[in-house]
Amino acid sequence: MRDPRMALVGLAAWTGALTGTLLTVGWAALVLAAALVGGAALARRRPGTRALVAALLSVLVAVGVVAVLRAAVVRDGPVADLAAERAVVDLEGTVVSDPRPVQGAFEEQVVVRLDVDRVVGRGRAWRLSAPVVVLGGADWAAVPLGARVSTSGRLAPSDSRGGDEVAALLVGADAVATLEGPDVWWRGAAGVRASLRAAVEHRPAAQRVLVPALVVGDDAGLDPGVAEDFRTTGLTHLTAVSGTNLTLVVGFVLLLARWVGVRGRWLVVVGALGIVGFVLLARTEPSVVRAAAMGAVGLLGLGRNGRQRGFRALGVAVTALLLVSPGLATTVGFALSVLATAGILVLAPPWRDALRRWLPRWAAEAVAVPAAAQLACTPLVAAVSGQVSLVAVVANLLVAPVVGPATVLGLVAGLVGLVWPGLATVIGTLAAWCVAWIVLVARRGADLPTAAVAWGTGPLALVVLTLACAALALLAPRVLRSRALGPLAVGVVVLVALVRLPTPGWPPPGWVLVACDVGQGDALVLRTGPGAAVVVDAGPDAAAVDRCLTDLGVEQVPLVVLTHFHADHVDGLAGVLEGRRVDRVEVTSVPDPPGGVQHVQEVAAEHGVAVSTVAHGATSRVGEATLQVLWPPVPAPPVPSGASAANDASVVLLVEVRGVRMLLTGDLEPTGQAVLAAALPGLRADMLKLPHHGSAHQDEAFLESLAARLVLVSVGQDNTYGHPSPQVVSDLERTGARVLRTDLSGDLAVVVDPDGALGTLTHEPLGPASSAEPGGAGDR
Repeated sequence: MRDPRMALVGLAAWTGALTGTLLTVGWAALVLAAALVGGAALARRRPGTRALVAALLSVLVAVGVVAVLRAAVVRDGPVADLAAERAVVDLEGTVVSDPRPVQGAFEEQVVVRLDVDRVVGRGRAWRLSAPVVVLGGADWAAVPLGARVSTSGRLAPSDSRGGDEVAALLVGADAVATLEGPDVWWRGAAGVRASLRAAVEHRPAAQRVLVPALVVGDDAGLDPGVAEDFRTTGLTHLTAVSGTNLTLVVGFVLLLARWVGVRGRWLVVVGALGIVGFVLLARTEPSVVRAAAMGAVGLLGLGRNGRQRGFRALGVAVTALLLVSPGLATTVGFALSVLATAGILVLAPPWRDALRRWLPRWAAEAVAVPAAAQLACTPLVAAVSGQVSLVAVVANLLVAPVVGPATVLGLVAGLVGLVWPGLATVIGTLAAWCVAWIVLVARRGADLPTAAVAWGTGPLALVVLTLACAALALLAPRVLRSRALGPLAVGVVVLVALVRLPTPGWPPPGWVLVACDVGQGDALVLRTGPGAAVVVDAGPDAAAVDRCLTDLGVEQVPLVVLTHFHADHVDGLAGVLEGRRVDRVEVTSVPDPPGGVQHVQEVAAEHGVAVSTVAHGATSRVGEATLQVLWPPVPAPPVPSGASAANDASVVLLVEVRGVRMLLTGDLEPTGQAVLAAALPGLRADMLKLPHHGSAHQDEAFLESLAARLVLVSVGQDNTYGHPSPQVVSDLERTGARVLRTDLSGDLAVVVDPDGALGTLTHEPLGPASSAEPGGAGDR
């Protein structure tokens, strides 16, 4: 990078956008004024830098002012003021996102974004431009993108921040009227998208979702398990709109134009039209515009003098994007796009040239490009996810040969389907076959012993990782250039991914129970002997519970108890049964919800394991563990209106292992807790598994009456339910109990030392824990 001036301009724009977006108007004005004064002083001292300093200050102030004005519209405009009063309003505006169904607390609702241009409320009317998110009824699902609509509802304040800021939420907007239909280009884009989906409708679920995702980022309906595999293997960028999508689509259009004889400046026109068409297909949301800009930079980087031209273009693209949408500066997606593009432009060329000493050019480029992008993004990915993928480079290398064909074939299928649906189905099938390979790579990669390793998100951990990445970026060309060290380094990377790293001290000696870190869900493991355990609940993700059992060395499971049928307790059942000898599965006597019941029956039947209902009051001994069923009674007690029947039907077990009494409560609600306390007034436990992930809905008297010295909370990091309740945790700690949480400490082990003393140990899992938050009546 011989000329860094445009890179500095891009940094100035980013600084201005952050200043205007994150600070109040007063503080932003003060910072921008200070920058002007400091820059003027610097220019006087060094006249040779005057032009550069003037350019940097102009860009910083311009973007900062735009960001302040935009933030003022969102935070301080009439819509925000009405939302603060929770006013009932009438709105008119343009639909700027595709309607997306979401599962609400009681029924399915539809989320859509509006660019509001007229609002009437509190006896006044305003003409303006403000982004609003609508949470409406089923009628919204049929409203096309680009339509101008009118609706009414109650405004509520929005807690969104950064590039995804909205002025307010509109709730209760069940009715919607279309004032004007979408323009012709929106109708054309919708037709191509519908044609693409129809062309792959006959393929398996993952393929028919991922082909549109590759072409235009439309991943609606993607299975959460597949999405988790893509995250673990660093392939998530394929399921979202990214610069790669645009590079492939527009690159194909340019090749086609060359083939028919287009040359010179007309190629630029074709490329520009291709970019506009891509944005229309993928939608004009900020993330799409950002991806289009980064893809255009990538196309420049592929041309003559691409490294220098590409880096200058990157500075221009960053500045232009932040002038149009300054809120992008605070989004992770924007930062990842810029870092990945910069990594490809700066790191990939020397790495490719080094690898060419002992690899063909095509292979060297295939390795260097994804490796450079991944390394540049690694510190930020670790800061966001708390993990570092060890298989991302290999996974991206394996799928690289089919990503281009799948994307181009998908686009062709969408276009051909407008005139010849039969041929489009054939082309769509070819695209789906390519996608099947990507799914296989993601699935097998995520199953590797150390597909990803946990990494701290504190300042020290991230500084160490950043320095390590910088050192690797500098040393890589020297190492890869060597015919001896290069293949050895690649072999070490592959070996680390294939062989599970040792975890000294785990499982700990004397462990009797482990609460597995499976995200927002429950999965408890009771030791019954060497290599054997009873499993109580299976969490929401099969890979997470399988990882926990493998780390504990559990190969035999005499008994699986599923406390109730909500997804966060049963969806991971396959991870318990796969590859282990499992004798039987016992479940609650209340078959609710039906979807969870069906899932358990299907998974158990597939593995040839019998399913039976627990018997109230039954006591059984399984190896070193004694289990007594305390709940639910027969018949199950009536549940008051508003309570969760499934939660209050949770199996409650009193377990004793090596003299330690442990109460496992599932998601038992206050109603059930009170009845249980009345039935067993003398119930005591050394350890309590806090009901319902620490929900605020608890019977405080029941919890305190147990006199537990240790309380474990199985809960997902940053879950949207507010679990565990700070008040519940505080009340338990005031009783002298020690409260531990899987979201903060990873796997939690209850241990007994040779003298019979009770203790705990924690274990940060090497593999990623699921962050899924399954829906259900009990998850509130």
